[in-house]
Amino acid sequence: MKKSLFILFFLASIISQAQILQPAIWQYELSTGDYKVGDKIDLVFKANIDKGWHLYSSDFDPELGPMVTTFIFTPNDSYELVGRLRAINPKKGYDEIFEGDYTYFEGKGEFRQTIKVLSGQLHFEGNYEYQVCTDTDGRCIPFDEDFSQTNFGLKQVQKKSEVEIASKDIKPTPSTYVEEGITKPEDKSLWAFMFFAFVTGLITLLTPCVFPMIPMTVTFFLKEHEKGGNGKQKALIFGASIIFIFTVLGTLTAVLFGADTLNQLATHWIPNVIIFIIFFVFALSFLGLFEITLPHQLVNKIDAQSNKGGMIGVFFMAFTLALISFSCTFPIVGSVLVLSAQGEFIKPILGMLAFSLAFALPFTLFAFFPAWLQKMPKSGGWLNSVKVVLGLAELALGLKFLSVADQAYHWGILDREIYLAFWIVIFGIMGLYLLGKVRLPHDSPMEHIGVYRLLMSIITFTFVLYLIPGMWGAPLKALSGYLPPMATHDFNIAESRGGIMTSEPTNICEEPKYDEFLHFPHKLQGYFDYEQALACAKEQNKPLFIDFTGHGCVNCREMEARVWSDPKVLKRLNEDFVLVALYVDDRTELPEDEWYTSSYDNKVKKTLGKQNADFQISRYNNNAQPFYVILNQQEELIIQPRGYDLSVEGFAGFLDETSRRFKAEEAVK
Repeated sequence: MKKSLFILFFLASIISQAQILQPAIWQYELSTGDYKVGDKIDLVFKANIDKGWHLYSSDFDPELGPMVTTFIFTPNDSYELVGRLRAINPKKGYDEIFEGDYTYFEGKGEFRQTIKVLSGQLHFEGNYEYQVCTDTDGRCIPFDEDFSQTNFGLKQVQKKSEVEIASKDIKPTPSTYVEEGITKPEDKSLWAFMFFAFVTGLITLLTPCVFPMIPMTVTFFLKEHEKGGNGKQKALIFGASIIFIFTVLGTLTAVLFGADTLNQLATHWIPNVIIFIIFFVFALSFLGLFEITLPHQLVNKIDAQSNKGGMIGVFFMAFTLALISFSCTFPIVGSVLVLSAQGEFIKPILGMLAFSLAFALPFTLFAFFPAWLQKMPKSGGWLNSVKVVLGLAELALGLKFLSVADQAYHWGILDREIYLAFWIVIFGIMGLYLLGKVRLPHDSPMEHIGVYRLLMSIITFTFVLYLIPGMWGAPLKALSGYLPPMATHDFNIAESRGGIMTSEPTNICEEPKYDEFLHFPHKLQGYFDYEQALACAKEQNKPLFIDFTGHGCVNCREMEARVWSDPKVLKRLNEDFVLVALYVDDRTELPEDEWYTSSYDNKVKKTLGKQNADFQISRYNNNAQPFYVILNQQEELIIQPRGYDLSVEGFAGFLDETSRRFKAEEAVK
């Protein structure tokens, strides 16, 4: 087939205003022009990034806060997607504000999407969202752009305004960049996940379904060896069979669900709620309410195959072990597979490989070193205690998935303090259980506790004590990745003590629109709708302070935490201005009669965020946040707008100078 590499440059609009920036220019191409129907090839997107700017990648947790690069392909009959989008060798950093790892590109960035060719005339169209940030002056700009390519002919992109924002805005400050010498973006998280899967495999061995099987199974191989048979060889085959069985399970999960489906588990409320229910059911099973078992007929049929002898018999022995231990292993195996949902296609496979390696290891080692069997602890009630502790842990961890859905859709059912209350109670019960103060139906009587159990209870209660200050707003940095954001916390004692606000706010005329889900920091009061705020500013004869901000804008949060929190700044904001916060990334869809077509890019603006973003760029020729604008009653600038600057004195001076100019204007009138 005639080679036809196609390259499309996303041409930046010629913008006369210096404030409107386009720090990243894109092109795309096929990985090969020599293809035929049925082949799998890569669609390659490349970005050339201006010096001093960074582009966020696509392969970190979107719940962290930064805007993840996202590609959306409009389906057609010329191709189908295979797997998920891949970021090629991004750098890694740590964000101190959102307290988590993220990935990004400097200079050049590359993303690849594998496709299966269904037609000789390939054509593509879709949309992608991304964000570029600079660590020099606090600017961070999100973009939302269309791409279109028909029959490989060059076609200019219908480009959206840089400020049509459909996701979060964040800016890493210079101190947050901690580059690591990692060539593959998934290495760190993948190795950490495999380690987690390996540890869970070891924990599974301590459950009452599995632990008693170790000496029974190993004894069989030892007798084979004493008879002059190949017992050690069979033990190796037995261990390899266990690894094979569980790895096949991981492979089936990856194949049946696919990487795209698994990736959706991290972003949509339905799978997150379903996963929470699964964890809840697993927890109840471990706590002894019921057992998850397979049909006895199936287990008996597989067990019968193990009597055939030879290597096939050994394989079915391993299969029988997996089935017999199903009620204990399934909740843990299921949890590992669920937690692999945010990974690549290969993650469930490698997770099960690591899990099964730990699971199979003792059976093989004890067969080679039989003297170790004498040192094994005897089975007893402690095995059920392991199940109960695991059940309580799964109950706590399952809340994370419900929290993801709750935050994304503003349900407000699992705010930070409610989440912490659940954890404090759950782990408090775990500590009491370890001390023998709480007993469940399947537990054996306990006259005393052992040293290890005492140490575990000490660790558990220490964790509970660590959690308790969080109920009053302590940041609990070690758990930031698991807890809901601080913005959902109703009472923050640190804010109250630093805050500062000793008098009732005087800059509100009527109930603000959207205040059921949008809020100001430090108990400040204001509006989230420009027209409503302007009317109040005219009524009170005060300057209108506009805060162009975003839900995930780290610079905005830094300004609020380090500058706005200062008493003299808060006093000025509270008393001298009418405030309006315009969130440029809010996805709230407005009534159809409020939609309009932008004069800047001729796109219909349907959401609150897109309208606010369009207002910023069309009125003030700026598309970065934070951006502070102060107007008089005639909607004229009183002072030049101000951006990201952590100088408290500078910001207070900015407010004071504005007040002075406003009063001078009023005096002239």
